[in-house]
Amino acid sequence: MFTGLVEATGVITALDQDGPTLRVTIEVPASLPDADSTQIGDSISISGCCLTVVAIEDGRWSFEAGEETRSKTSLGDRKVGDHVNLERSLPVNGRMGGHFVQGHVDGTAVVSQIDNDGEWTNMFFEMDESLAEQLVSKGSITVDGISLTVVHVGPTSFSVALIPHTLQMTTLGARSVGDRVNIETDILGKYVKKFMAQTESSPAAGGGPNGL
Repeated sequence: MFTGLVEATGVITALDQDGPTLRVTIEVPASLPDADSTQIGDSISISGCCLTVVAIEDGRWSFEAGEETRSKTSLGDRKVGDHVNLERSLPVNGRMGGHFVQGHVDGTAVVSQIDNDGEWTNMFFEMDESLAEQLVSKGSITVDGISLTVVHVGPTSFSVALIPHTLQMTTLGARSVGDRVNIETDILGKYVKKFMAQTESSPAAGGGPNGL
């Protein structure tokens, strides 16, 4: 479990294909708090995708991603030298500053428009309708592992307002129109959507013989 509060950005130093598995090695910045406490087997959010540390060497962490992960996330787009957002899993006694993030990417969205408004930036995204149905204005969404508040929601789109700190400390400051990002909708929205679908499909949903 994560919070969507990015701790630092790392740099991909190697991408090694071994059959269906992609081994991703990331250089961890010295600015990441208590990075030395990370151990093999720990869960790390890599731009919103929860992966397991399989090796640690010389300030670099390595992870393994299968075909499913690469096909359902933007990880397959990444290249050596790219920056990724890093967040370690939430400790039991940690502070919840964002919202509950599982690190299970639901799909991807594409940056469709970027509007600068003084120091703020309004960023717009296009996404699959099935994901947009789970969003509400002022609700939470995770974009590349970053906990954000939804501003506008359309049938296949949404927007967020980004403060200078977010642009400086995460990879969103380097995003351009056409870039693909990882999306995880709020877990509450998933449960509500499933509940409503089950209710609508239930024979009892239509009422009794008198329509009551």
